[in-house]
Amino acid sequence: MTETLFGGPVLPPAYPERAAWGTAPKLRAWQQEALDSYFTTHPRDFLAVATPGAGKTTFALRVASMLIEANVVNRVTIVAPTDHLKRQWADAAAKVGIAIDPNFKNADGQHGRGFIGVAVTYAQVASKPMLHRAKTEAARTLVILDEIHHGGEALSWGDGLREAFEPAARRLSLTGTPFRSDTSPIPFVEYAEDRDGIRRSKADYTYGYGKALRDHVVRPVMFMAYSGQMRWRTSGGEEMAASLGESAVTKDVTSQAWRTALNPAGEWIPAVLAGADKRLSEVRRTVPDAGGLVIATDHDDARAYAGQLKRITGESPTVILSDDVKASSKIEEFTASEKRWMVAVRMVSEGVDVPRLSVGVYATSIATPLFFAQAVGRFVRARKRGETASVFLPSVPQLMALANSMEAERDHALDRPEKEDGDGLFNPEDSLMDEANREEKASDSLTKGKFEALDSQASFDRVLFDGGEFGTGGEVGSEDELDFLGIPGLLDADQVGTLLRQRQHEQLNRKNARAPQAAAAVPAVPDHRMLMDLRTELAKNVAAWSARTGTPHGVIHTKLRTVCGGPAVAQANEEQLQTRLRKLQDWFIGRK
Repeated sequence: MTETLFGGPVLPPAYPERAAWGTAPKLRAWQQEALDSYFTTHPRDFLAVATPGAGKTTFALRVASMLIEANVVNRVTIVAPTDHLKRQWADAAAKVGIAIDPNFKNADGQHGRGFIGVAVTYAQVASKPMLHRAKTEAARTLVILDEIHHGGEALSWGDGLREAFEPAARRLSLTGTPFRSDTSPIPFVEYAEDRDGIRRSKADYTYGYGKALRDHVVRPVMFMAYSGQMRWRTSGGEEMAASLGESAVTKDVTSQAWRTALNPAGEWIPAVLAGADKRLSEVRRTVPDAGGLVIATDHDDARAYAGQLKRITGESPTVILSDDVKASSKIEEFTASEKRWMVAVRMVSEGVDVPRLSVGVYATSIATPLFFAQAVGRFVRARKRGETASVFLPSVPQLMALANSMEAERDHALDRPEKEDGDGLFNPEDSLMDEANREEKASDSLTKGKFEALDSQASFDRVLFDGGEFGTGGEVGSEDELDFLGIPGLLDADQVGTLLRQRQHEQLNRKNARAPQAAAAVPAVPDHRMLMDLRTELAKNVAAWSARTGTPHGVIHTKLRTVCGGPAVAQANEEQLQTRLRKLQDWFIGRK
């Protein structure tokens, strides 16, 4: 390697076992391992799956530099989802001595002098595939396909990519989310049949969130879930009310309650934004430039949320709208500043690199696993060891399932099983993902109909972390909420788990301390509501432990009864249920 390509602090910080944090020339362990794999086989096509924030750009540019230096290729084409990402790639490439033109337009025909290649969007390629094919054929071309899952978004896009880049000397495909909500084949991705006859994408190298977390390459993420009472009027004029995330309601009611919570005129959003800002203030005690991002459903909501944040903080947030020609420059300005908040509509959900983002508010009704993973990916990029991320979200089943499956690694399934499972869902291992996709379609249909949100109240529900659930709920502003908002901003994953368990234990102790007073006032009368809440909480934790270990629910309940004593759940009293909850929390952090 020459000093021109890799001299000086130009690459992201390396994984600490290979280089100290804050140094540049050495690669992270996974990047070096993927690089070794690539140059051992010298493949024409290579698919690297790495969790958002792990450093896919650095890996790809190192491959490009080595191929250029070895004279294997003499042109580079980078395909990205958005215009902003084109410029981001060009900036990163320039730092390692590769001149990429992000301003190339199809009408130009040729890229500018002095550049070795171009950065284009998927839509740009699909609109003129033969132009890009001619450019590909004219030189020994390396094509880097960033977030390659976009290649399956439309038949015309997939066909255009194949037409344009079939002659390429090398193709390097990258993605942080190797699943899609449809079955469109992704160009240049290899599929292999599993035991059930389902063709699934086959990655050449995979580096998932769970491993990246253990390597301290990404931040641990705490999901702060908020519930509350919602009231709205349907298109038929009927007034309805429900608790956000209530399990005993229909999907339509859940969707309408969710929409009511996100309505800027209610009290739910301001309360959650205030909680998120308190969390950000705590993080900034140890990470002074930490920033926050609110992801909104549409432009009107984004502007309204920005106004609420200004009232809460006294500072105008940066607002990013998709039709704003200055959107990219605003993102860059926010990245380089120490401003507290940015509000965006979708645009910042994928690929955009703002490493100082530490706190997020998921204030959108989009519930596809692809979008959720990319949105959360904006907060997980680690700059130094110990940084944590916090994402605030509505306490609805779809999002809870996605949050609890953060460490799951899934491949893109090209086929569907011939038979459905017992719940009528395709592909049992992805049932939660498919459920979320169906829910979004239901939400979309509701959005198009008449609907009037009347009022909303927020309450703190619980914290989700590493497959476990912590907290016993509480009012906004209560000690029970502040216990979790005040968790320090610099903790590693093990410390986060330990501290969450401690806070949970403290809350249970406070409730137990209050219990004798309540018992003295109303002796010998069990609180059936408390028992139902504890049974529900126990069921959620058992489900989370089942998802983590693969152990059936019934086996877990039996083991809890064996270890803790007492009757079946339906006959257990408050103390017995709380004992089982504490034992489950012990299991989650490795205490048996």
